[in-house]
Amino acid sequence: MTTEANSATPAGWTAHTAAVGGGEISYLKGGGGPSVLVLPRDTGHAPRQEFLDLLAAHSTVYYPFLPGFHGGDPAGWEWLGNVRDMAVVLRQFVDGLNAGKMSLVGLGFGGWIAAEMATMAGSALDALVLVAPMGIQPKSGQIYDQFLVSTEAYARQSFANQDLFDAIYTAEPGFAQLESWETDREMTSRLAWKPYMYNYTLPGLLRGLGTPTLIAWGDTDEVVPLECGDLYRAALPNAKLEIISRAGHALDLEQPDALAAKVAAFLQTTRTR
Repeated sequence: MTTEANSATPAGWTAHTAAVGGGEISYLKGGGGPSVLVLPRDTGHAPRQEFLDLLAAHSTVYYPFLPGFHGGDPAGWEWLGNVRDMAVVLRQFVDGLNAGKMSLVGLGFGGWIAAEMATMAGSALDALVLVAPMGIQPKSGQIYDQFLVSTEAYARQSFANQDLFDAIYTAEPGFAQLESWETDREMTSRLAWKPYMYNYTLPGLLRGLGTPTLIAWGDTDEVVPLECGDLYRAALPNAKLEIISRAGHALDLEQPDALAAKVAAFLQTTRTR
């Protein structure tokens, strides 16, 4: 069951809540057309979302706050213990939307969740888009350890262009933003501390997934090494990898036009099969 809140965001986005598994999930909805679920990174919703606006020009976009993360009601999610738990909850959230078959887009940490969701119900998806996801252990490099630095330093690490980070979050992010990053990191540590940011079994589970998949990566990602993009492509039977230049881990914020164009073209192809 979903209920519409008496609030709206710019560009026609509206705020909603959905009751799921004893808790509530807050989400934004915008645009029109085939349904697309977008899952955010572990640093939450950014103040600017040009990528989502561009995606909503051709799709009905659902953009939730991850359960237990800042921006949603934390009550009812204390039991969540790993990313697979989160994927099950969000799968139930999708079922409650009654939005029909949809495409799934995951950004960073949200990409890991999206990959786990797809292994559970790939036949219910038109397409899968993974944008620099965590979830697979690198063989030679490593996923950046956010727990060794401040939350602001971790958020900055996602950007190749620090001037753009300042333009989005300001040069000195305020208390509210710092608090939200702290809340998000607390939840991330509960879900993905050991092993850090990957699931041993995920590559094996992905090998049985036939869903058309686009993997997108920034060429200067210093959070999740590009090596992981190759590992995802190797694990997924029906996937292609696209590299976008002049972008770090926050690909949707640094190169929203380039990413949106690739995603829109890919989704159009899958919808006309």
